[in-house]
Amino acid sequence: MTDTPASRLAALGITLPVAAAPAANYVPYVAIDGLLHISGNIPFAEDGSLIKGRLGDTMDVAGGVVAAQRCAIGLIAQMQAALGDLGRVRRIVKLGVFVASHPDFTDQPEVGNGASDLMVAVFGEAGRHARSAVGVAVLPRGVAVEIDAIVAIDA
Repeated sequence: MTDTPASRLAALGITLPVAAAPAANYVPYVAIDGLLHISGNIPFAEDGSLIKGRLGDTMDVAGGVVAAQRCAIGLIAQMQAALGDLGRVRRIVKLGVFVASHPDFTDQPEVGNGASDLMVAVFGEAGRHARSAVGVAVLPRGVAVEIDAIVAIDA
């Protein structure tokens, strides 16, 4: 098996879900000028249920890491839907990580590492990216994490 994003996903035992449809009046992604802007993805468990909670209150860091990983899988599914071939990803440019947090919770960067580590595992050096990880009071549908992305792509 060649060393491609698809082969790395397989080696990790990850099967991409169908890319999530928008929940409101927006599109899931926009490709323009060599960049793919991906709307925020929320964490769906493998059974399709939402991963809900608030870090530092009803969820610990380990649960937040899993939620961030599931967001990253959703982002990769959007890349696949947009590009048809994950080999067209030149670089993960930036992730914006939003973590539903108790006011005293300050480990948002550790939660975000769930997504960041997966991007590097799947895309290698091209998966290394800039990132913000911020705590917020609440996220849509009560989920624990939401992540958006900017990806450099080949035409």
